[in-house]
Amino acid sequence: MKKRAKPVEGIEFAVAQALERGLPVRLDLPGRGRLHLDRPLPFLAVHVRRRAAPAARAAAMANAAYLIAGNLTDAAAVIRIVAARMREEFGAFLVLDFGELSRDPLAKDTPVLAPFRMCVSASSDKAAEAALTAFVGAVEKVGARYRAPRVERLTLAEDPHSRLARRLPDCSALTLRVAPIYRVPQSRAVYPELEGRLVAHLVDAGLEAAAQFARSETALAPASHRALGRRVFTEAVSRADRGIDDIAASFDFLLAVTPINSDEAFEAFTASGCARAPVFLYRPLAIDIAARKKALFSIALDRFEDPVLEGLYTEKRQELDLQLSMLAAREEGRFVEMSRALYGSVDARLEKAARDILEATARSRRAREPQMVDHRFVERRARAMIGGYSEQFSAFSPKVEVRDDLPAGLMVSSDRLLIASTTTMPRERVEALLSHEVGVHLLTYCNGSGHGLRLFRSGLAGYEGAQEGLAVLAEYLAGGMTVARLRLIAARVVACAAMLGGAGFVDTYRMLTRDAGFTPPIAFNIALRLYRSGGLAKDAIYLRGLLDILAHSRGGGDLKPFWLGKIAARHFAVMQELSQRGLLKAPRLVPHFITAKGAEERLARLRAGLTPLDLIS
Repeated sequence: MKKRAKPVEGIEFAVAQALERGLPVRLDLPGRGRLHLDRPLPFLAVHVRRRAAPAARAAAMANAAYLIAGNLTDAAAVIRIVAARMREEFGAFLVLDFGELSRDPLAKDTPVLAPFRMCVSASSDKAAEAALTAFVGAVEKVGARYRAPRVERLTLAEDPHSRLARRLPDCSALTLRVAPIYRVPQSRAVYPELEGRLVAHLVDAGLEAAAQFARSETALAPASHRALGRRVFTEAVSRADRGIDDIAASFDFLLAVTPINSDEAFEAFTASGCARAPVFLYRPLAIDIAARKKALFSIALDRFEDPVLEGLYTEKRQELDLQLSMLAAREEGRFVEMSRALYGSVDARLEKAARDILEATARSRRAREPQMVDHRFVERRARAMIGGYSEQFSAFSPKVEVRDDLPAGLMVSSDRLLIASTTTMPRERVEALLSHEVGVHLLTYCNGSGHGLRLFRSGLAGYEGAQEGLAVLAEYLAGGMTVARLRLIAARVVACAAMLGGAGFVDTYRMLTRDAGFTPPIAFNIALRLYRSGGLAKDAIYLRGLLDILAHSRGGGDLKPFWLGKIAARHFAVMQELSQRGLLKAPRLVPHFITAKGAEERLARLRAGLTPLDLIS
């Protein structure tokens, strides 16, 4: 009769088989354990489950190579197998043992937040000591918002928590223990934000240690410690991405808040002697807002094993929640305040910049009357531009729709270019405006679709400011920025400030015609865009975004990350990390206006430093 294999032998066999099949490996182990290896790496983050330690567990699981084990014996058995395989490839191997102290002994109910205890130790080899120094340095340089760490650096023999390291004499090992500062004293409750910050700091410091070890002991030379991060996202990320995108795609926010009777409203407004605010009509909502919100918050974001992605999706969920709340409040007084929360107020710097533009261009006159074209010409040129991009990437095939239910102009909705049938514009402006809509909005939608996650095409939270600023800059790079266009963008800011300050439609219209010199149709269109649905502050973001992009370029900033998808400038560090980790693909398309005639000279001027007024000089 055969003897039954011991549990540890069964684990060793399963791990050996999984590694034999090749990477990536994602293997469930006894005791709710797991081995995850998304690629060969010279380190393994480990957490041994002795008791509930969610922060340490999450910190380990956020790595590209991690082990969750039910006990020390199982952990050591698995590590030996993985270490042997990785030493064959890299020549050295590091174990990062994440755990938590049983309590937070330094916590006190005082006006000054006490530091928190962190105990660390390393195996006796110099490589581990250097990695531990990198870990401690990373932990101590973090600007702690609530409490700062007090690190106790122990020897292996002194550290009572280093039992796993002592079982692995052939491995370099770090033992890392942190006080559970996320727990509410005398309670079972936790501080979720504090727990998230603690996990993020531990993950980052762990990668710093791994990068130091890799550079000194292996042939790997990561450009950044973040290059050692995860390259494979979990199925939980994919499910959440689909769920978030389905909700975002179930409604078109801008279409839903834009009037469908703009021409009739203008006629009625004119008939009243421009003395009565127009009555706007809107599309009926085709969604149940309460049901959408319920679905939105039923999407699980807590099993990502990736704090960076979890943060991006949490921000997006908050933005979608606010948009849904605004749709429920159309034409109500609270709409404008939620709009302020979504798009921001007009601060003094922005309003001054807008007024300076209007004042500097007040006496500008056209040398000649421009040749005007209608929506048919715009549609033909749009299809031609789309065809040019399709030659660069055949899957680029956005739809072009001519609509009777939009105010004059163009609008992009996901992968559709919408052209109002009442659109007329100077012929000289067509290529610039299509560079704005097709070369930025539709192009970044296409590029954002290429990363395996839909979030980058629908847009990271707060992306619209950078996106519209970049789109306005595209008009300059395409050689089509005019005085009239810049004045329009500036007037939107001044009018938005008036609207947010409590001015009514009629007052704002009169300010635009009498003070700023706009014709009645243009002034009406500006006011319509601002007062739609009760007050939409979106139109201030064009100039704000342009100023941010100009400042970014003046500081030597690269525009290339913007082509990866719909992102905000504040996401640059995140996008850089995801690129280093290999989660982002190179852009499928590069805007034509970057390589158009005269573009290189304009880009050089941009890097030297430009103001909005310089774009028309």
